[in-house]
Amino acid sequence: MTTLRRTVSRLAAALTAVALLACAKPDETSRSADSTARNLTLAPTESTAALKDVPAPATEAAKPAPEKKAPVKKPVAPKPAAPAPLMLAAGTRVAATAVDSISTRTAKAGDPFTATVSQDVKDATGRVVIPAGATVSGTITAAQPAPNPNSTGKIDLSVTSVTVRGRSYPIDGSVVAMDTVMKGRGVTKADAAKVAGGAVAGAIVGKLFGKNTKGAVIGGAAGAAAGAAAARASRDIDVVIPKGAAITIKLNEPLTVKAA
Repeated sequence: MTTLRRTVSRLAAALTAVALLACAKPDETSRSADSTARNLTLAPTESTAALKDVPAPATEAAKPAPEKKAPVKKPVAPKPAAPAPLMLAAGTRVAATAVDSISTRTAKAGDPFTATVSQDVKDATGRVVIPAGATVSGTITAAQPAPNPNSTGKIDLSVTSVTVRGRSYPIDGSVVAMDTVMKGRGVTKADAAKVAGGAVAGAIVGKLFGKNTKGAVIGGAAGAAAGAAAARASRDIDVVIPKGAAITIKLNEPLTVKAA
């Protein structure tokens, strides 16, 4: 009996020990799990700390994007300044020549005429304002033949414009000189009438004084001669400006011409 009790006591003690061990193992297991968790938590920190001692691999710097260059504008050449106009002072003389012959026999006041500038006309600085070859236009203001060889007729001209490089400019000028010739018209109908009148008058006078036909004939011849002389003495003489004759023009006012 005693042995049985001892056996039961030992069995009970063993069971108690087993129970205590069973209770103790969870704590150790829990402690072990906590330690493992702590280690897992700290591991990254320790690993990171260890990596700090190793230089990180160099990375290439990002290349900046190439800058777009603005297109370079070519400089625009400035426009040349317009040349200053050319000017001739009042009193400047312009040499010209007649384009066509002008005669008091056919010309009359109001008829137009033209002349060609015969030489360059320059300003005070030597620049050509009116080149040779320019055209001068004007009007005939008077055309009167000489009534007889002992009298003088006249032709008066007035200039109105000058054409330079295709552009016409009004001009205020006077014709101060021109080459003219006197040209007789010969025996006209009026002159013949004078001769006939002289012959008739001579014949009448010859008849009166000669009292015969012979005296009339002699008187008529003498009268005709006298009439012819009278015709010659009284015939018209034309004033003529030949083609190409020199004409000199004087400017009364300044003339401004556009530069070429």
